[in-house]
Amino acid sequence: MGAKQSRADSKAKNPKGMLLLGRRQKFSPWDDALLSGRDPRSLLKRGMRHISFSLVTKGMTDVPDFLWGLLEVQKLNLSHNELRILPPEVGQLTRIVVLNLCGNRLKSLPGELSLLKNMKVLFVNMNCLTELPAELSSCRNLEVLSLSHNCLSQLPASFADLSRLRKLNLSNNYFAHIPICVFSLKELDFLHVGSNRLENIAESIQCLANLQIFIAESNNIHSFPRSLCLVTSLELLNLNNNDIQTLPDELYLLCRLTRIAWNPMDKGLHISHNPLSKPLPELVEGGLEMLFSYLKDKKHN
Repeated sequence: MGAKQSRADSKAKNPKGMLLLGRRQKFSPWDDALLSGRDPRSLLKRGMRHISFSLVTKGMTDVPDFLWGLLEVQKLNLSHNELRILPPEVGQLTRIVVLNLCGNRLKSLPGELSLLKNMKVLFVNMNCLTELPAELSSCRNLEVLSLSHNCLSQLPASFADLSRLRKLNLSNNYFAHIPICVFSLKELDFLHVGSNRLENIAESIQCLANLQIFIAESNNIHSFPRSLCLVTSLELLNLNNNDIQTLPDELYLLCRLTRIAWNPMDKGLHISHNPLSKPLPELVEGGLEMLFSYLKDKKHN
């Protein structure tokens, strides 16, 4: 009897003693509805670079328990469901590189996300987040972080430690100013802070020397800071729909801006729908070269 029990235990475990998910394992009714009797691992997609698992638009209100046994998953997509809580067990999936949680009803994130040391991309846009765990700053390999369309008004100071972050989307939140920690992210090449409650852009923006795309449209920004003219790597600068009346004479230093842009996706300077003082509106209509020439002459006269 003891030998039979030992062999049964051996079949249920892998060499490391971890329970395997087999067809005989009992799941909750919700898990069964998703699996329809299948082995969870049969749903894994093995691509050229990553092993992925997707449960998109399933109407889930809870994350199914079987997911925490899929330790090999690297790309996990749980977007566009009805999730209100992300369980701390997510920290067990330490191989995750891409985690997509957008379009749910999450109000917070577990600190256990800090255990995902390999994570490079995190999408948590279109949720109900009011705060973020400081522990997330332990994900030092994070390169892309999308937090748009939430209810955020601040970021943890520890986010300054996300030294590899290249793309940060904070749009459509409640930020009254760009969080100070953002100016420590020296590798940023994309920053979106549009549709917030900004009234100014801090002089520290010049610290982001690698920034190529900066979008701050649809705020209440009153002035165009001269320090922004020192971010000469900029190729797209969008300040549409603000309260800017004047432009700095040093604007011509942004030599990678090649034109006045009107299409939201175009590179260049977006400055429409601002109460610019005369003669700036006419100069903008005439094109960027005319605008730069005027500001440059104005500075030297």
